[in-house]
Order: sequence, then C-alpha cells, then structure tokens
Amino acid sequence: SLHRIKASGLKLQLCTNETQATRENFVRKLRALGFDISVAEVTAPAPAACHLLKERGLRPHLLVHDDLVPEFAEIDKTNPNCVVLGDAAENFTYANLNEAFRLLIGMEKPVLISLGKGRYYKETDGLKLDVGAYMKALEYACDVQAEVVGKPAKRFFESALAELGVPPEQAIMIGDDIVSDVGGAQQCGMRALQVRTGKYRPSDENHPLVKPDAYVNNLAEAVDIILQQL
Repeated sequence: SLHRIKASGLKLQLCTNETQATRENFVRKLRALGFDISVAEVTAPAPAACHLLKERGLRPHLLVHDDLVPEFAEIDKTNPNCVVLGDAAENFTYANLNEAFRLLIGMEKPVLISLGKGRYYKETDGLKLDVGAYMKALEYACDVQAEVVGKPAKRFFESALAELGVPPEQAIMIGDDIVSDVGGAQQCGMRALQVRTGKYRPSDENHPLVKPDAYVNNLAEAVDIILQQL
C-alpha cells in the first residue's frame, strides 16, 4: 500500500506517537519488515518536544522509555524546571511517577510536557495503558494542564503538514485511533479515514464527538479509495 502511494506521486508522511524508540530505530524496524521508509518521512513526538524545550529554555526531568533517551542527548537536563512524559512502559513505577510528581508540585509554575495522550494501544499480547493515563494522574495530583506535543495536538499535525509542504485541505489522515488520529487531523483541517484494524473498536463508530470522513476495512482499501480520486 505504501509503495502504491509513493508510485502514484502522492506525498507520504508517517505520523506516530511512538515514544519507546528513536526515529532511527523505529525506521530500522519498519525497513526490516520490508517497508521503504526514511527517517525524514516520520513525524514523531520526541523531536518536536526537543524543539519546544530549546525554544523555551526548559530543562527536563525525563520519565520516558530507556530507548528514547538518545533523542534528548543535546538537551540540558541539569536542575530540571519541567517534566517530559512519554510511554515509559516498565519505567512507570510508583517511585518514578512519585519523583515526577514531587518535582512538579515543588515548582512555582509547574510545566508538564506529554509526548501524546493516548489512552491505550495494542501489541501482540493485547491492549496496554498508554501515556495519557499517567499524564492524567499527574495533571490531577499537581493541578496542572499538560502540554501535548504528539497526536492529537494541532501543533503535531501542523508539523507533519509543514514537512509535506501541503495545506491541510489537501491531506488525508489514515489511522486506527478515533481521537488521536481522526479527531486530531480533522481539528487541523484535514480529512481523516479510520481503519477497522489495530486498536479500532466497534464502539468507535458511535463516538459522540468525532466522526471520520469514512471507514475502511484496512489500509489497502483506503489507498484504493484515494487513488480512485486522482
């Protein structure tokens, strides 16, 4: 399907909330599976967060997956004045969450940056809690509003559109998450298709706020529809 998109002359950008690996490792895994993808074709939360940190002179305490830490190699992390939260997986221990809580609660103006706010995601062994659940816990405990730099944040989709060099009305998002993929893209002015695969659940079709422009059974069907419009 990705090959057909590229062969048609359409521009392609993968928008991922992957925060358990660097973009380089993420792309390496995809290429090993046979996908012809480059790092430049991936928009991910960590690089966007690094840009924000440098822009505002913030020094983060990182509560992220060990494999993501290299993305923050050039960021000053001494004497933290904010917390950056990612999908830390096994690092989401009580001790680590409590350390992040203590740092935030001790700040005059606490800053919590979250690399996404997904509720859950799907792996081969089933559904797993995503970063959003832990973000909400820290928001509640510290009476702070997190700044989200991954999907569904408008700034994240605008970054992907900038890399593509196209206006939102000329872009279509294809995703399995009714809120992060479909809702986020539509909020940015894009059209969005939801695939009935991955983390899709039948209840998504009755979502009170988000209605995809169309449902498709899989990515191949989505590509068929898009290419028929050319």
